[in-house]
Amino acid sequence: MTSGSDVYTIGYGHHSAAHFVSLLQENSITAVADVRSQPYSKSNPEFSCDSLRESLTSADIAYVFLGKELGARTSDERCYRAGKVEYDLLAATPLFQAGLARIEKGRMDRRIALMCAESDPLDCHRCILVGRHLFARDVPIQHILGDGRIEDHVSAMRRLIGLLRIYDARTHENEEDITTEAYRVQGERIAYRRIPEKSHQYNFWR
Repeated sequence: MTSGSDVYTIGYGHHSAAHFVSLLQENSITAVADVRSQPYSKSNPEFSCDSLRESLTSADIAYVFLGKELGARTSDERCYRAGKVEYDLLAATPLFQAGLARIEKGRMDRRIALMCAESDPLDCHRCILVGRHLFARDVPIQHILGDGRIEDHVSAMRRLIGLLRIYDARTHENEEDITTEAYRVQGERIAYRRIPEKSHQYNFWR
């Protein structure tokens, strides 16, 4: 395993900006990597990039936007099947791989938290997509939960397997295969799906 800090993940959920920053400080986070595809929030404007950067800077925490590299709503048309992102295709793109490499390099001298919106990491691509592939590169992953508790990535995946009840149907398989299936099932559940454009209706009898 390479040296460097563990990589954390966090969702702002229903937190206030002040509480969000306090959770980062409690875990000695020195840099936030925003992995939202679009770093804005109408319902939580304090977490739009400019306001968030200001709050983090005041706490001496760096901010970097990595939504282009590691966001779930990719603009790469090759990653879509029937209007829905396929995580395996997205993970194989050079841009995504470059984003992972940037996190790997950054953790050598920073304590990084990957940030998105969802409170539970299991409901977010920061765990099911980004965390998965960092973990596969031997990067230790720790998830900061909505109540402030820390859940390591192996425990998070075991929790997901239990929630999906995959053991019940696939007890003949080993844990690695079961975990892969859990990633697949949850990825399909949470992956971004484009809203189909409404077809124009023409009344030819008018």
